[in-house]
Amino acid sequence: MEFLSEYASFLAKTVTLVLAIIVVLTAIAAQRGKGRRKTAGQLQVSKLNDFYKGLRERLESSLLDKDQLKALRKQEAKAEKKGKKKPEHKPRVFVLDFDGDIKASATESLRHEITALLTLATSKDEVVLRLESGGGMVHSYGLASSQLARIRQAGVPLTVCIDKVAASGGYMMACIGEKIISAPFAILGSIGVVAQLPNVNKLLKKHDIDFEVLTAGEYKRTLTVFGENTEKGREKFQEDLDITHQLFKNFVARYRPQLAIDEVATGEVWLGVAALEKQLVDELKTSDEYLAERAAKAEVFHLHYAERKSLQERVGLAASHGAEHLAGRVWEKVSQRRFW
Repeated sequence: MEFLSEYASFLAKTVTLVLAIIVVLTAIAAQRGKGRRKTAGQLQVSKLNDFYKGLRERLESSLLDKDQLKALRKQEAKAEKKGKKKPEHKPRVFVLDFDGDIKASATESLRHEITALLTLATSKDEVVLRLESGGGMVHSYGLASSQLARIRQAGVPLTVCIDKVAASGGYMMACIGEKIISAPFAILGSIGVVAQLPNVNKLLKKHDIDFEVLTAGEYKRTLTVFGENTEKGREKFQEDLDITHQLFKNFVARYRPQLAIDEVATGEVWLGVAALEKQLVDELKTSDEYLAERAAKAEVFHLHYAERKSLQERVGLAASHGAEHLAGRVWEKVSQRRFW
């Protein structure tokens, strides 16, 4: 047992040393990368019809015997040959993904994807956004929503699919869709505004510590973490929140006039089934089901704009993943030893 304990201690020290080296290397790479021009990204396009076809063919090859499979492939070849003689002009569906964090960081890729598809898309095509977001900063999600509005302004149909959550800023984006499709238990709504911050002024006073806030402009700083907050400052802060909330409500009502906006803009959230009753969504269905249906009648393309990472970023990322894997393996081994 003593040997095992020493061995675990050695591994823990090794992992700590490796992590420290990675932190130093990452800091050096970040410092060297400051001021450098960001490398251009690349638009990646894949045809989802081929993906669905591959799934079906894989299942067929596992379930059918050789004669059945041969006959099926022969039948498909004939149909494909016939289709080439009489080409059918299918509509196109462009699929985008938005996985939102508090800063709506995915907007950077979204803006390029939208710019690209608008060079080709027409009113006969469709854009499908698979959206997942619990909301975040007002200005960040305002920009993300403005990017989606470009699609509507161009006259291209926009469908938004929500499998898990589109709340607050996420719903601000979703409401721009001409059609909103939600999974039955996805979370939607939260049409409200929230701001919170701690105040440690009493603690500072208790220890005889002064903290001064100097401003030029009556409302340059309304509430502060360290200074003494006033009732006038609180009222102004609340007034700003109310104004933002009203703008949020007006925005949602503009794109979904069928909503009883005062009834749903209370900051509450609803699951998909209840959201359908409130007219926050138009249909209950998963994005997989919807896209599989569209793939039967249209050419479906998935677009993703990927930023090219610098060598330092790639090395740092690989090292970070390696360290996480090593730490996990060490913890697993140590945990196993502890139960021996």
